[in-house]
Amino acid sequence: MQTDFIIDLLLQVKAFENSDAYKPNCKVDDFRMWLNDRKYVEESPTKLFKNENLEVSFTENEICKQILLLGRFSKLLIRKGLGQFPDLANEEFTYLYRLKDEPHLTKIQLIEKNGHEKQTGTQIIKRLLEAELLVEKNDVDDKRSKRLNLTQKGEKMFRESVQNVNMTSKILSGKLTEKEKSDLLSILKKLNEFHAHLYTEYRTSDIYKISDIFG
Repeated sequence: MQTDFIIDLLLQVKAFENSDAYKPNCKVDDFRMWLNDRKYVEESPTKLFKNENLEVSFTENEICKQILLLGRFSKLLIRKGLGQFPDLANEEFTYLYRLKDEPHLTKIQLIEKNGHEKQTGTQIIKRLLEAELLVEKNDVDDKRSKRLNLTQKGEKMFRESVQNVNMTSKILSGKLTEKEKSDLLSILKKLNEFHAHLYTEYRTSDIYKISDIFG
């Protein structure tokens, strides 16, 4: 191994320790994500497209980049926030909380309300059923469908995890003012309404057809 590589690695570690991302309990994964995010910022798609003389919308590409980055940060924070609840630490908590808000949903309804593909959503529901956090019963009107609800164990985990979820949500909102939070929420709702329609009506369409319809 070359000495220059080791020196460069140590300099990168030092830069990480001096960054806002560093915390005393940081692990290798935190360092790796910091490296990835910094590289992503340095080598933005906009810069790449300009170097290749391709037409690009700076604002729209920056929106895409910021959404992707926020998604990565939020997943990391949610894993930390729900570390005490391993049965909820991935996407499971959104299913549990959705059912708490809207009980008696069918599997398909629950999956669609979480914006997942059927296979992904089915696996999440399966894990929650195996953990005995959900129970399924035959639909009274349609024997082919099953309705989902929280079990007593699921209700207990919901109550126990609420504080952690609230704390995580507060951190995710950063240091925005109340007005900024309200404005951001309004914009995100508008954007999600658009994509919910896209998800429902054009799920099987390719990107070119979707672009022609909404472009």
